[in-house]
Amino acid sequence: MKRQPPSQPSPLTRSPRSSLSSQEPQSSPALPSQSAPSPRSPDLLQSAQAPSPTAARGVDALRRDAGDYGNHAIDEFLAGRLTRRELLRYAGVLGLSSLALAGGGLVAPRGARAQGTSGASRPGSQTIRVAHLMPAGAVDPLTVTDAGALCLLNQTGEFLANDDANGQLQPALALSWQPNAKADVWTFKLRPGVKFHDGQPFGAKDVVATFDRLADPASGSAALSVLKGVLSKGGTKLVDEHTVAFHLDAPNGNFPYYVSSDNYNAVLLPANYAGNYEKSFIGTGPFKLERYETRRGASFVRNDAYWGEKALPERVQFAFYADEQAQILALQGHQADVMGTFTVQGGIGILNNPDFKVIGVRSSAHRQIHMRNDVPTFKDKRVRQALALALDRDVMVRGLFKGRAVLGNDSPFAPIFPSTAGTVPQRKIDLAKARQLLAQAGVANGFDVTLTTEKYMEIPDLAVVVQNAAKAIGVRIALKVESQSQYYGAGTYGKSDWLDSPLGITDYGHRGVPNVFLNAPFTSGGTWNAAHFRNAQYDKLVGQFAATLDVAAQKQVAAQIQTLLLDETPVIIPYFYDQLIAQRTALSGVHFTALAQLYFDRATLAA
Repeated sequence: MKRQPPSQPSPLTRSPRSSLSSQEPQSSPALPSQSAPSPRSPDLLQSAQAPSPTAARGVDALRRDAGDYGNHAIDEFLAGRLTRRELLRYAGVLGLSSLALAGGGLVAPRGARAQGTSGASRPGSQTIRVAHLMPAGAVDPLTVTDAGALCLLNQTGEFLANDDANGQLQPALALSWQPNAKADVWTFKLRPGVKFHDGQPFGAKDVVATFDRLADPASGSAALSVLKGVLSKGGTKLVDEHTVAFHLDAPNGNFPYYVSSDNYNAVLLPANYAGNYEKSFIGTGPFKLERYETRRGASFVRNDAYWGEKALPERVQFAFYADEQAQILALQGHQADVMGTFTVQGGIGILNNPDFKVIGVRSSAHRQIHMRNDVPTFKDKRVRQALALALDRDVMVRGLFKGRAVLGNDSPFAPIFPSTAGTVPQRKIDLAKARQLLAQAGVANGFDVTLTTEKYMEIPDLAVVVQNAAKAIGVRIALKVESQSQYYGAGTYGKSDWLDSPLGITDYGHRGVPNVFLNAPFTSGGTWNAAHFRNAQYDKLVGQFAATLDVAAQKQVAAQIQTLLLDETPVIIPYFYDQLIAQRTALSGVHFTALAQLYFDRATLAA
C-alpha cells in the first residue's frame, strides 16, 4: 500500500488510534470572509432556532476555550454555513472534543467506533488470528511505508491523536491541543499516568525525541514525506513534563493530523529508543510483543498494565502471506478469523459467502499513474492529457470494484474531503480528442513505452486496463509488474523503479486531509514526485492551502489546484476506492481505518 505512500506513497499510504506536508507558505492563515448561507444537509442545526438558556450557557462556556478559530467555526455553524460534519472536523483539528460540543448543545454525542463494539466487557482468553500481507521490509516506525508493516505498528504503539472512522481527530496520548493566533505553534497537553511496555513513564521528553527523530533528514525517516516544510528537527519543544509545543516551519491549519494516526510513522517511542524495533515493538498500547518472526508472522499479547480499558482478547496472531489469494484461502480454510484490505475482484468468493462479513469504509485511497514530465515521451502535456482521455473511468469502477469506488479527476482531492471543490468538470473518455492531441504533439502514430508497477491488490489488473485503453489511440505499452520491494527499492531517486520509471502505477493509501497527497507527489521538492513535476504556481497554491483553516477558503484554493492539475496532468488518478476487510461472522468488535489499520482490543469470537 505503499505510500500507503508512497504513505511510501501509499505510502500512506499508511492508521485509528490514523499525512501531511507542504511547502512553506508566505502568509499566515486568515479567518474567512462572511458569505451568504447555503443549503446544507439535514444534520445541520437550524440557525433560526434560538438556543435555550441552558444551551446558550453551554455555548458560552465552550467559546471560552475555543479560541479565535474555534469561535469562528461555532459562528459559521450557528449561521448555517457549516454542516455538523464540518463542525466536528474543525473541532478535531482545534482539539475541541465532540463531548465538549455536545455539552455546548451544538451536536448530539455519538460514539467514534463506526464498526461497532463487542458485546463482551471483560478480558478473556481468546486468540484472534489474522491472515496478513507480508511486510515488504523491516518493521520500523522510522522507515515503514507499506501496508503489511504499518498495520503491525498500531498493535503496540499509539499516537497523540486518532483519526476516527468519520475522519475526525480524537484524543489518545494527547488530551487536548490548541494553536496560537498564527497557527504556527501548536501546544499539546499529554495524558498522565501512561507507561511504556518496559515500565518507563511516558512524557513530553518522549514526544520531543520521537518527532526530532522523524524530522531529522539524516535519520532516513519516511515521515519526511509528511513533515518536510512543516516541522523541522528541533521544532518540538518541551514545555513541562506533560506539555509539548510544536513550532512549525510555517502556519498550518491541519497540523494535528500530522501527529495523529493519520501519519502512521508517528507512533510514540521512548526518548532512549536505540533501534532494533522488531526485537521489542516498544510502545504504550493495549498489546505488547510476544514474538516476531521475519516473513512468518507475529504474536501480541494483552498488556495488563495498559492505561486504558484492557484488551478483551488475550492474544492476536498474525500469519504472513505473500499475496491476497493466499490470505483469502486461509480465511476460507478457517486458518484465520480476519484479513485486512482486499480487492473486490479477488474476493468475490468471500463477498457472496454467508460465513463471512465484509465491512467497508469510504476513503481517499487511490492509484496514481505517473508520467515523467522530464522525459521526451511525456514532456508535452498534450501526450499526458491524451492518455488520460483514453481511460473509461466508469468501466474501471464497475469492473475492478463492482461499484465500491468513486471517480477520480486526476487530482488527489477525494470526494470525502470537505475541502474538495465540486466545480471542476469531470474528465471523461474521449478517444477522438486523445488522437487529436497526440497528432498535435507530433506523435500521431503513437509510441512505445514501458509501464512499471507493483504486484498489489488490483494494480496489475489496472495496468492491463491502461495497456488496452492505450491501444485505442496507438500507444503501445509493455508491462513490468514487480514485487513491492523491487518496485519501491530504496525509495529515493536513482534507486527506485517507482521514482525513476517513465510510466508507473503507485498505490496511495488513505489520508484524513489532502495535504500529504498535495505535497510529496507533486511539489517541486516532493519526496514522492515520481512524475518529476515542476510548477511554481502549483507550489504556491499548495502553500496557500496548507496555511488556510477555513473550509470555504480551502475550497477556493482547491478549485485552482484541481484545475491546474487537470490541465497539466502529471498523473492520472482514475478512482478513489473503499477500504474493505473480511472476517468470520463469529468475530465482532474489530475496528479498522481507511488507512488499513486494524484494532483488536475490543474484538471477541462468539462461541
